[in-house]
Amino acid sequence: MGSDFQTIPIIDIGPFLDKFNDPKMAEDEEVLKVVRKLDEACKEAGFFYLKGHNIPNSMIQEVKEVTRKFFDLPYHQKCKIKLSPESGYRGYQRIGENITKGIPDMHEAIDCYREIKPGAYGVLGTVLEGSNLWPDTPSNFKLLMEEYISLLTELSRKIMRGIALALGGEPEAFEGERAGDPFWVTRLIGYPGSTATDPEAQCSDVGCGAHTDYGLLTLVNQADDINALQVRNRSGEWISAPPIPGCFVCNIGDMLKIWSNGLYESTLHRVINNSRKYRVSVAYFYEPNFSARAEPFDFCVQKTGGTAKFEGAVYGEHLVKKVQTNFVM
Repeated sequence: MGSDFQTIPIIDIGPFLDKFNDPKMAEDEEVLKVVRKLDEACKEAGFFYLKGHNIPNSMIQEVKEVTRKFFDLPYHQKCKIKLSPESGYRGYQRIGENITKGIPDMHEAIDCYREIKPGAYGVLGTVLEGSNLWPDTPSNFKLLMEEYISLLTELSRKIMRGIALALGGEPEAFEGERAGDPFWVTRLIGYPGSTATDPEAQCSDVGCGAHTDYGLLTLVNQADDINALQVRNRSGEWISAPPIPGCFVCNIGDMLKIWSNGLYESTLHRVINNSRKYRVSVAYFYEPNFSARAEPFDFCVQKTGGTAKFEGAVYGEHLVKKVQTNFVM
């Protein structure tokens, strides 16, 4: 789908969350207004801003602050949690080690995944088995991030119920074997400020190359004062997604594209930090069950002409393939 959108819509999820535990939620007019906005945003742009989410602004800001404090540390201290295949691809990577479509990205990051016990997913999960590597400094880093991730996991589960309704299914369509035991990924990212003075050179200094996300739903907590995220519309124009204080910027991923049979598109996006300021962004990815197979919903197939457009994909296989080609070691 997709369109020639010029702006990213803003959705107040508050009325939906207020009625979340009401057995007649799907019949409530305020809820249905939110559902219609979700449907329109996912069809038109694949991106939307989210407000009214009930995540404390103090926590949203603190997450970015402690992330920045970590990236301010000397390199030898950051390397204490260095990412490697042996760490289950968890941990710190320096600028240029992350690769998008063969090109090094101009950012540093910490990668975290839902922890996997040995043997939990058989051979499929072996690559990502392990525990997250949390820094000792700042001292509250681990506890803060784990609480934040827990809150975003619950929020994302609720949003996905709204998206299920938007697609025409039952609210629980993504529960059970699809995403009832969701995997998650979190990337804490730092983008150096631009040193280029020529506008053309600035636009070629890509912090993160054009890509789509892998799973169901992404919630990005980006720096309040730096405009760097860009989203591509159907005409190929790069549309700015500037930060809006108090809002997450959200987008849908490849697995939702499959389940919706293309009704919803995972939209290309990139990051170019033209500011001279260092930019912090914390991206949370809500994913299907690790071993879930994404296949078009029957009700989405009927909406799109009666033919499944995708053969389906196992989420864990999709993720592992991406992870193993994402880094220069």
